[in-house]
Amino acid sequence: HVQLVESGGGSVQVGGSLTLSCVASGDTIGRYCMGWFRQVPDREREGVVGIESDGSTSYADSVKGRFTISQDNAKNTLYLQMKSLKVEDTAMYYCAADRPPICTVVSGTLFGYWGQGTQVTVS
Repeated sequence: HVQLVESGGGSVQVGGSLTLSCVASGDTIGRYCMGWFRQVPDREREGVVGIESDGSTSYADSVKGRFTISQDNAKNTLYLQMKSLKVEDTAMYYCAADRPPICTVVSGTLFGYWGQGTQVTVS
């Protein structure tokens, strides 16, 4: 099965940018529905964006126009480019993979493979 490792988090000022990476091993990400989720303490995990194996994407309204998901199949890596960051984007960000019937980040329960997370702090 696929293993996922995120990186690229950090602290950034409001309006700044960050790019998160999720390196996969054990399988090819192009075979999976991939997603980015985020979570803050005492709140439910939130789906940010998903990408299907055919490249189609689905963004949460809160990040549309600011975040961009992409993947490099040659590097077996998923990316999340984040611009115009807001304080409310502060969270632990996780990448996830699976093959659900529908590729959606509406619910994290559809994903069985998760990375350990990378913290993003916007202030």
